[in-house]
Amino acid sequence: MTKTEFEHGTAGGIRIHVLPTNRFKTFAISLYAGSQLAEETVTSTALTPFVLRRGTVSYPETRAFRERLEQLYGAGFGFDVYKRGDYQIVHFRMDTINDSFVKSSESLLRSSFAFLGEAFTQPALENGVFRKSYVQTERDTVRKKLESIVNDKIRYAVERCIEVMCKNEPYRLHPLGERKDLDNITPEGLYESYQKWLNEAVLDLYVVGDTSLDEVKKLVEEHFKLNRTGGKDYVPSSTRTASTETQTVVEKLDINQGKLNMGLRSTITYGDDEYASALLYNGILGGYPHSKLFVNVREKESLAYYASSRYDGHKGIATIQSGIEVQNFEKAVEIIRQQLDDMAKGAITDIEMSQTKAMIRNVIREMQDSAFEMIAYDFNRTLSGRERSPDELLNQVESITVDDVKQAASAFSLDTIYFLKGQKEE
Repeated sequence: MTKTEFEHGTAGGIRIHVLPTNRFKTFAISLYAGSQLAEETVTSTALTPFVLRRGTVSYPETRAFRERLEQLYGAGFGFDVYKRGDYQIVHFRMDTINDSFVKSSESLLRSSFAFLGEAFTQPALENGVFRKSYVQTERDTVRKKLESIVNDKIRYAVERCIEVMCKNEPYRLHPLGERKDLDNITPEGLYESYQKWLNEAVLDLYVVGDTSLDEVKKLVEEHFKLNRTGGKDYVPSSTRTASTETQTVVEKLDINQGKLNMGLRSTITYGDDEYASALLYNGILGGYPHSKLFVNVREKESLAYYASSRYDGHKGIATIQSGIEVQNFEKAVEIIRQQLDDMAKGAITDIEMSQTKAMIRNVIREMQDSAFEMIAYDFNRTLSGRERSPDELLNQVESITVDDVKQAASAFSLDTIYFLKGQKEE
């Protein structure tokens, strides 16, 4: 039994996606809870999973919570908080060994669902709200994570460039929230926002392993105690505009090396037919070690310590990151702009095309070897409403020409130049 397509259904107010397969020795379970990025809720939503991982009704002490995972043959449990387009996604993961490989008296899939369902919907409480000590400790955890971004100047410059570029959009917000809001979060307030989040977030539960859609439906109904009303769905980002003029923002901090970041807007998103062309555009521009930015800005001109680009297909934004000496600012901007111009003119070599296609091909193929990567790929469909199998994307990538990439380049426009430099240099 090896299927390649997920089967879809719903149970208990949660959308369910199951890939029945015996290719893996484990069950991979992912639960995605998505809500729109908003200043009022971003920090409390980010803090919630940190508090949920501390304990449940059955395992209120954190040690007991972790010991229960050990009893499940060392099942893995973790979470991430990130953004995709204008949504804040809280992503819980569990991986558990398939019963047939161990001598277990209990169904490990059922036990995993019992654990995840309780961790998500029945947290440890005191006086009807979250435990005060857990909320205080985890507020500090989130604060430290946000402070570590400020201390890591490469990450800080990436975040600031997006904040400046999207100052009037939800996308400016960091998925872990804002430090200034943490101190005001109380156990009562957090529990109230958690209840609202449970009812209003878009919930998608994925399972890859030796099971069936029917079995997973029953497990969800049994172990996820939710009183949800109505179906929820993602609304793709609507602010897909090309920028008309470029803004330049220079900031100073106590650093030795300048950070030059640029933000580009694109009218192409994951749901569009041109998505594969946009992937190639980003790959040739700065996605890989053979890309134009790396070769021309870093290698040939020795202007940058690092130079690369990223593309968020759910938002339609590309960012360029580079580290330069402060006195090289004008020259670096000029050479990066030159790369953008070359892309727009279709000045792209056969070798740039073939190497980039090979890199993208490897990523798509390797994805098939990881249950969680297959889940992440299908979640793109859920987010965007666009059906596109990995094979279909592979075929699209293979057939793209230089003209297609040139066409895609015309959909990217430089919006923001952000430069972070040291306080001493003048």
